Amino acid sequence: MSASKKYTYYPGCSSLGSATHLDRSLRAVAPKLGIELKEIDDWNCCGASVGHVEGGALPQTVLSGRNLAKARQQGANDVITACAACYLNTHGVNEKINNDVRTKRRVNEALGAADLSYDGDLKVRHACEVLVNDVGMDKLKEQVTNPLTGLKVAGYVGCQTVRPFAATAGGGNYDTCDQPQFLDNFIKACGAEALDYDPKTSCCGGSVSVYSPDKTLPLIKKIVEPAVDAGADVIATPCPLCQQNVEMYQDAINKKFGTNFNIPVVFYSQLMAVAFGMDANRDAALDRNMIKPLKLAELAKKGGA
Repeated sequence: MSASKKYTYYPGCSSLGSATHLDRSLRAVAPKLGIELKEIDDWNCCGASVGHVEGGALPQTVLSGRNLAKARQQGANDVITACAACYLNTHGVNEKINNDVRTKRRVNEALGAADLSYDGDLKVRHACEVLVNDVGMDKLKEQVTNPLTGLKVAGYVGCQTVRPFAATAGGGNYDTCDQPQFLDNFIKACGAEALDYDPKTSCCGGSVSVYSPDKTLPLIKKIVEPAVDAGADVIATPCPLCQQNVEMYQDAINKKFGTNFNIPVVFYSQLMAVAFGMDANRDAALDRNMIKPLKLAELAKKGGA
């Protein structure tokens, strides 16, 4: 493999809690794919989906502005994040700073209180876009030593990973917003079967599930049920909040609707780690899933890591 390409990595808050398995598995597979991640020093929360509720637009914008300023202190490498909400916020703020003089001035006035500034000269990218455009499917396939033969996967992209930037030049033009193929391509590259799955970009309710789950249970049911009906062994997703909602609320859905769902929800990077012959827990972090992906774990044992 050619020399690694360096990126400045923004993990986001979920990497320390509900999505440690995304962070751990991505860090594990990155070196094999020629990706070198250098974490932003002293990064902060981007505000995610609810940061604007109390503070308003400017504080929300400055949160991501601070991360970008800290990233720029470390160099001019592209900023990469695996979290859909972090990407949405950070990329969006970067665009605003680049395209709106007033926003740039106000953000830098606030950053100045901490002796920081940001001129808008970094590129913010989603990890999946980097895998598509910088790594490519051929290199990904080259790392597969333990193909996930027989594993049936429903690829659930969610909405924030592809909307609104994926189909734009600034977003890397790596896929479409309505019928994205990148996740199915990841699944196939790992040797698994990517099932036909209609709700791949449906909304799970996002952060509304945190404070009003009754309103989002029907949405999540419409995501889980087609995967179960299609015979999926797992649902795979790139989004931390999608993963948490679709996995965590299956019991509540069963109680409300009389269903019997119990399907594991994994991250694409966990599939890659197993397919690359890596350790099931240390690298793929399968021990972090609430609903254990037993078939994937068996395939990891077969890989001998």
